[in-house]
Amino acid sequence: MPGCACDCGGDREVNLIYACSGAANTGLLADQVMRALVRDKVGAGTCLAAVGAGLSGFLASARDATRNVVLDGCPVACGARIFQKNGIPYQHHILTEYGVEKGKTPITGEVIEDVAARVAAKVRA
Repeated sequence: MPGCACDCGGDREVNLIYACSGAANTGLLADQVMRALVRDKVGAGTCLAAVGAGLSGFLASARDATRNVVLDGCPVACGARIFQKNGIPYQHHILTEYGVEKGKTPITGEVIEDVAARVAAKVRA
């Protein structure tokens, strides 16, 4: 199973990261934050659409994960709704709660790194 192998007392921790990459700037941010978290070995990126489509392998991986990290760009929370619909536990981050305005804030490298660092701190807490 894809994931982040952490040496935590011999246990394997698997964090799966999902981005709701909607059409707005906040969707772009969710996608880019997911990629930064993968780069920083916070977890493995995987496909939110596949979970939403009910694909059995993706559902099984989500159910087996230590933590499912769902990045929703805005409060519509499509990603969270997918996990709720499937009864799978998740840690939720709405990126507009990190000081980004939907349709207004330019998504720069600085914004991506700032939000990724803040999300990573919560995932690792």
